[in-house]
Amino acid sequence: MDSHKQITFIVNPISGTGSKEELPKLIAEKIDAERFDYEVRMTEFAGHAAEIAKQCAADGRDIVVAVGGDGTVNEVARSLVHTETALGIIPCGSGNGLARHLCIPLNVRKALDIINHCQIEAFDYGVINDLPFFCTCGMGFDAFISLKFAEAGKRGPITYAENVLKEGLIYKPETYQIVDDSGTTRHKAFLIACANASQYGNNAYIAPGATMKDGLMDVIIMEPFDALDAPQIAADLFMKTLGNNSKIKTFRTQRLTIRRQTPGAIHYDGDPIMTGTEIDVHIEHLGLRIVANPDATEDKAQPNMVLNAFSDFFNNINNVREDIGKDLERGGRRIQAINKVLLRKLRS
Repeated sequence: MDSHKQITFIVNPISGTGSKEELPKLIAEKIDAERFDYEVRMTEFAGHAAEIAKQCAADGRDIVVAVGGDGTVNEVARSLVHTETALGIIPCGSGNGLARHLCIPLNVRKALDIINHCQIEAFDYGVINDLPFFCTCGMGFDAFISLKFAEAGKRGPITYAENVLKEGLIYKPETYQIVDDSGTTRHKAFLIACANASQYGNNAYIAPGATMKDGLMDVIIMEPFDALDAPQIAADLFMKTLGNNSKIKTFRTQRLTIRRQTPGAIHYDGDPIMTGTEIDVHIEHLGLRIVANPDATEDKAQPNMVLNAFSDFFNNINNVREDIGKDLERGGRRIQAINKVLLRKLRS
């Protein structure tokens, strides 16, 4: 009997910015042919990855590898939950949130090395209003920005940052009622995020302490803030220090219900959708098998040189902001000036 593991690579040809034409050849070169029999499937339309992955699980294939960005990973993963088929990831998107959390290399050859090692572990995933998510979900500003990002003609961290800076300081916070095992609370919030993993993607850490094995989600409530608070919040997001910010409230829970006054957007792993006034979120404990990095199954790394550079950058922005504050009146002129400085710095 053939003891080879059966693998399907599902490639999204339009994810990220790079061409995928050479991927089949690279997979053929790198995959361990003594251990695996494989096939490569290209997606042809939205939702196609989910269809292929569902059939693979029904056929009993051992591993399905999502080759693409967070959207492709979500499509494949949601078809594999509570099955014996494991998820593999070759990150080729713009954010790569789950891959970064699991320390899956962004280099394709190195990611294939992880597949070849074939260490499979069980991880948690989340569900928001019956929609599975694997990194984060949320409502408020991050869902609003997800809508803007989805409409943008180009992707990547600069596009995301531009949307945040243009919209962030004029966005109106909402009032939410949160119900969990500890009772009912009310919060006026800029956003509420529920995190299974530590980051949105692009090393923006909304929940630096999150783990995908504890059966709990990290709930982050970002309170309203003004123009003077924004650069520090942005710096904390990249420096893994958001929990130290006075505008942030966090707690952990397995399940919660959030009620708001009007319908609006939510997002799951960055994909936006409009929904009603009541949102249910919960964690499914160890419900997804994933091919993990044997050397670092979850991101516990300390801030590196890149993150330190972000710190220096935002410290400089704070200095510029103080100078602007001395010269400009409060209100729209200050916000406009700060945003211009931040956008110029991000593009430099």
